[in-house]
Formats: sequence, C-alpha cells, structure tokens
Amino acid sequence: MKRRLAAFVAAAAAAGSLPVVAQGNTAYADKFAANCVACHGAQGRSSMALTPSLAGQPGFYAITQLFLFRQGRRDNPVMSAVAQGMPDADMRGYAEAIAALPAPPPPEARGDEARLQRGKALAAQHRCASCHGADFSGDKQVARLAFQREDYLQQTLRAFRAGKRIGYTQAMNEALASLSAENLDDLAHYLAHYERAP
Repeated sequence: MKRRLAAFVAAAAAAGSLPVVAQGNTAYADKFAANCVACHGAQGRSSMALTPSLAGQPGFYAITQLFLFRQGRRDNPVMSAVAQGMPDADMRGYAEAIAALPAPPPPEARGDEARLQRGKALAAQHRCASCHGADFSGDKQVARLAFQREDYLQQTLRAFRAGKRIGYTQAMNEALASLSAENLDDLAHYLAHYERAP
C-alpha cells in the first residue's frame, strides 16, 4: 500500500506538481463550494468542531489525503464515503481547488502565554519545522499546521501518537511517541495561534 501511495504521488509530481486552478477554470472550485463547504467552511475555513480547515493546504497534501481516504487508510466515515470510487482526475481537481484557496489569517486572540511558550519549545525540540516549514505552512505532501483548528490539531496529534492515523510515512507516529497528552495540547495551542506566539 505504501508503494502504491508513493507511486501515485510520484506520478502527480512527474506531471509537474499539482498546479493551482487555472484562472477562469472554476469547475472544481464550484464543486468544492457545492460539496465541501458544509463541513470545511466557506473558502475552506472550518467552523465545525473537529473538522479541519483546508485553506492553504498544499495540493500534494490534499491529493495524498484523498488517496488515503479512497483506499480506506484513514478512518473517517464521511470522507471515506466521499472519496470511495473517486477517479484520479477528480482527486487532482479537488486538490487543485484546495491549493488555490488563500491561507487562513492568524487568529484574533493571542492565546495563553504559558501554553504558547511550552508549545513553541516542544515544536523546536521535536523539529516540527524541518518538515512543516519554518512558518508551519507545509509543503508538498506535508500539511499546513499554522492557524489550523486547535481541536482538530489535538485530535490529530493524539491519533498519530496512538498509531491510529498514518501519514505518507511513519515520521509523525515516531516523532510524537514520547509526548504526553498535555504536551500535545500545548503543541496544538501553539500551532493554532502560531503568528501570535512570541
């Protein structure tokens, strides 16, 4: 399965990396608006509990996640039903539409100072920026973390630590194995409030 996922993403890369939706081509932007915003929010900015914002996610990341849902490698009944049987062309089209969405703005509230400091130290200690970018905006098949919903980050980090969620590799499972639940919550708080953190 890992080889198939790697081959699929490699083929997408060989096609010239996932381009943003071409100007004037709104087919998948319209499909995203019709099929995705009820859960993921207008412009991909979620206001639904435990549901990720998709705005600003790299195209490779989006297509990789759709592939994992289609193959039953991620556990979410709604998304699995959406992706089941989805043709490669549709996965690419939705990924392009997601990649074209502007990144979410930083939160208005600064967050808890002590938790921000602990989260910042954890992010540095565990070298989160080495994969997710210095500004945590993600790249290729690696997720954008900055300004993501805090509750979704908490849930996701815990699932990776428990081995219940997989990524493109097992790097996340290994990186989080030694962290406590409180550590994960502080890390999620820091990433959700990243630009406001000192």
